[in-house]
Amino acid sequence: MDAFVERMSIGPSAGVPLAVKDCIDVAGFATRLGSRALAEAAPAARSAAVVSALLDRGYRLVGKTHMHEFAYGVTGVDSAGQGPLNPLFPDRIPGGSSSGSAVAVAAREAEVALGTDTGGSVRVPAACCGVFGVKPTFGRVSREGVAPAASSLDCVGVLARSARALAAAMAALDRDFHLQGCDIGKVARLRAAAEPPVETAVDRALGQTPLKVSDAVLPGFEAAYQAGLKLIAAEAWQAFGRYAEDPRVGRDVAERLRGAASVSAADVAEAERIRATFTAEVERLLDTVDAIVLPTLPSLPPKRAEVGEARNVVAITALVRPFNLSGHPALTIPLRTPAGAPAGLQVIGRKGQDARLCGLAEMLEQTIPSVITDMSENA
Repeated sequence: MDAFVERMSIGPSAGVPLAVKDCIDVAGFATRLGSRALAEAAPAARSAAVVSALLDRGYRLVGKTHMHEFAYGVTGVDSAGQGPLNPLFPDRIPGGSSSGSAVAVAAREAEVALGTDTGGSVRVPAACCGVFGVKPTFGRVSREGVAPAASSLDCVGVLARSARALAAAMAALDRDFHLQGCDIGKVARLRAAAEPPVETAVDRALGQTPLKVSDAVLPGFEAAYQAGLKLIAAEAWQAFGRYAEDPRVGRDVAERLRGAASVSAADVAEAERIRATFTAEVERLLDTVDAIVLPTLPSLPPKRAEVGEARNVVAITALVRPFNLSGHPALTIPLRTPAGAPAGLQVIGRKGQDARLCGLAEMLEQTIPSVITDMSENA
């Protein structure tokens, strides 16, 4: 399976090729959210604000991309083993839920792709497929014309083959985004549970930069991860719970939706309390440094043949999901482990300083050889 559910050509022939996740409206085309339950959906009357913004800036829309059904999965592979093939690492999952968007960029069928990130769904597939991905500050980029209509976690994000292309797309999406030279010098290296090859890749990359790196911890990190799971479940049930018993819905997603029904009002209230506490914790740390750095994935992306039920690998989001809860901008830069497998360096910035974060990504792209060296080999 390739990246696209539907191909098209909208915009100037010389425009930057753009792909769009199938939860984002494109005028004249149905938005099916990767689900057979929406096979008969009517075409969208108008394009999402983010699509219109990029078309207005001369991008050329080449297609709508596959996604994990209802954006409620992290592997990009359904319970029948179907999903787009990871171009650079074909034995590994493409990651979800913006699987097709990452695959389109990695396969060079798009220079830039739009995805959505509720619990890591841009950053995880970007890291799995060896490309760049950014989740903006929550609320910064319009979600008009994006499903689900309401979310306290979800952001439209960008995937691209280079940090420069990532920043250019962000500037097109937000007229207040003005990229400047990187003046970031001091970063906090967050120590969180990750496998040794991943930790080695991150520390080796940081060691090649001029950044001043100091170790740090966020005591509420694990609680924030769990709270993020509770909130995404509650909001997924509100948005898509009516499909939980629909036989056209994949088994893995249907089971997660049924499980989401058990999240109580008390669970949500406790998650919101943790959100407030953890957000303040992140803010305090960012008061002392310019950015926070840590791995994007806690382990190597699972092998496609070994993934089993998608719900069993949700822990692949353990290092990204907390920053959906806090709402801070987060970006992933592609790395390789010493053995050549895909990994990612995740960088967290202050709220509203998305341009500064993208500037740091450009600097890191230029100073870390492993970011751009021989990403075409399979691992």
